[in-house]
Amino acid sequence: MAALISILVWLGCRALRPGQTKHLEPAALEFAIIAALYSVWRLARMLPLATTSGALGRGRDIASFEQALHLPTELSVQRFVLAHDWLASPTSWYYATVHVPALIAFLFWLFFRHRDQYPHWRNGLALLTAGCLFIRFVRVAPPRFFPDLGYQDLTTHYGISVYGNDVQRGISDQFAAMPSIHVGWAAVVSLGIVAASTSPWRWVFLLHVILTTLVVAATGHHWWMDGFVAVALLLAGLAADSAGRRFIARRREPERELAASAEPAPLGADTAG
Repeated sequence: MAALISILVWLGCRALRPGQTKHLEPAALEFAIIAALYSVWRLARMLPLATTSGALGRGRDIASFEQALHLPTELSVQRFVLAHDWLASPTSWYYATVHVPALIAFLFWLFFRHRDQYPHWRNGLALLTAGCLFIRFVRVAPPRFFPDLGYQDLTTHYGISVYGNDVQRGISDQFAAMPSIHVGWAAVVSLGIVAASTSPWRWVFLLHVILTTLVVAATGHHWWMDGFVAVALLLAGLAADSAGRRFIARRREPERELAASAEPAPLGADTAG
């Protein structure tokens, strides 16, 4: 509905005289694109392609792989938070509430303050989310499904859980832990601000992706590798967008040169040659 209404607003703006809706027209179009992409994301979750088969086994494989890499366990972060009760509730709330509003605020800021860089990061976000949507059909259980390893669901423990009892229903599929959309979207916000802004304070926003990575581990909702894969997908998406732009620019260069050569010479210029 949001995408449809935005498209109608955009069409209405185009019907008016140029200049009257110079700010509303592009904003309506971009909001329509974002709303349509989010609709595809939500509808794709309903496809009857996902099963619970193999999810627990893959979760244990990831835990073993991280151990082979000598990474600190997610359990160590969770135990630290549980040992400091004043951290546990804010950690749970951060997981449940921050990632979507932060992304929306970033997109608004980038669109109105750095319009030239907006398409690059919007495309990177879309390619990242598409990659997450594709990989999610390879089922992976998050750490909180392994109480035998010491993990627990921190958000449920503090009454802030966003999931239901059915692992494939509710606000999100609980066996779609790989990759972490939380970490991926947080990386879009943090890296996008660092790349677009010129303020010396821009580096502070790297804390968002760092905190998100720690929070998803502390709450038992993701393995480290879920976040690493999400960031790799984002970097690949941004690289693909840049490569596509360079390719299009090379294809258009001969057209520009031809158009420039076809322009009439300025009045009074020496055209004897």
